[in-house]
Amino acid sequence: MLSAATAPSNAAAAPRVNNADDTSLGRRLLYFLNPVDGRYEDLKRGKLALNLFRDFTAGLIVAMVAIPLAMGFAMASGLRPEQGIVGGAIAGMIGALWGGSKYQVYGPTAAFIPVIGGLMAKYDHRVLVLASVLAGLILMGFGVMRLGRIVAKVPHSIVVGFTIGIAITIALSQIGEVLGLKAKMGYGFFEKLKVIAANIDVINYYAVMLGLLTFVITKYVLKISVFIPAPLLALGFTTLISATVWSNKGFVLIKEKYGQIPTDFFVFTAPASIVPSTEFLFDLTYFVVAIVFVASIESLLCSRMADRLADNRGLPFNPNKELWGQGLVQVVIPLLNGFPHTGALARTATNIKLGAISPLAGIFKCVLKLLMALYLAQYLELVPMACIGGILLYVATAMVKPAEVRQVLAHNPFHVGLMVYTAVMVVITDFLTGVLSAVVIWALLHRFLDKPAPVPQQAGVEA
Repeated sequence: MLSAATAPSNAAAAPRVNNADDTSLGRRLLYFLNPVDGRYEDLKRGKLALNLFRDFTAGLIVAMVAIPLAMGFAMASGLRPEQGIVGGAIAGMIGALWGGSKYQVYGPTAAFIPVIGGLMAKYDHRVLVLASVLAGLILMGFGVMRLGRIVAKVPHSIVVGFTIGIAITIALSQIGEVLGLKAKMGYGFFEKLKVIAANIDVINYYAVMLGLLTFVITKYVLKISVFIPAPLLALGFTTLISATVWSNKGFVLIKEKYGQIPTDFFVFTAPASIVPSTEFLFDLTYFVVAIVFVASIESLLCSRMADRLADNRGLPFNPNKELWGQGLVQVVIPLLNGFPHTGALARTATNIKLGAISPLAGIFKCVLKLLMALYLAQYLELVPMACIGGILLYVATAMVKPAEVRQVLAHNPFHVGLMVYTAVMVVITDFLTGVLSAVVIWALLHRFLDKPAPVPQQAGVEA
């Protein structure tokens, strides 16, 4: 949060309104294209050198946290580990320069895993680039048309339901790694269950223990202090165990599954050509809509959460410029051999808790992450896949917030049903089918069933 040294002098003053884009189209575009805007205002409050150091420290630790997460998200999506490293770094730079939030950290996120994984199960990376570029252009258009506040009106119950569904999907996607199975896991929910059942007799229990140890270290070290890069520490410790006392236990290492991690991070990837077939066009439309939905909803929720967590009394986040920045991220990152990225809730919260006060922290994160990855690449290849599975199991459990679930449960039965329906459908069908069908149900029935939550009775008072 902002300290007394950096907070506005009038702490009781009402938050300012960010209406910089409520102008003509030309002025709005100039504002969106300006990388140095009012989001840097807090650097001028207090001592500049101290504020720069706070942003640098936050950027350094978030970069250390983000490296193993980025690798895990990339591999869970059917991509190579280095694609997550470079994408997360450059996304942080683009979002810091052209996004709409002071504090948001951009990178690969769990919500994109089933979307990207579904595409990669059927097509190659160049088709992902095509879908992401088209989605990015749409998001930029949404920002120019000032649709940020409309996109943010998806019911909270559906957002919570899709988060639960994604968390379960991620956990299931990593079961094979944690169990030490070498058989290829299917993409769908029931396909995964069949593979697990067919290979139940070849489970590597040392891999299970290694994955669970990674999970426990990450979870409980983070409770000690956010200043400790728990995921990186967990990977280092468990990798050391796998290379020494358990060196002959049959672990599958990253280098065995993906080969050497290259350090020539900047590789241009051209988008695929559009194939004039009904199946391809339907799939392309599906994945474009999915990327637009995840990027817009998650980034706007993350920006709103960041302002609240930081107790931002200055310029609030701009939802329309945030969509513009998200669009640029989806256009640029896949072209640099990456994949779709968006605002990362956990890393943004860590960024704020570490004292970041401006987008400069994201710029520091970009540079520091690439430098660290360059020198750590030869060691990251030695990480067992079970450890990556343990990291992502932690991510899956951390996605579900009991307070948010209780908030939906306290609303009314209609929203409880929406939450449960969305979660189940995301798991057994796919992300977009679950979410869009839930939105349709809400749009058709909310006038009839969406009643206010009952006011709790006071003790001893008759109804």
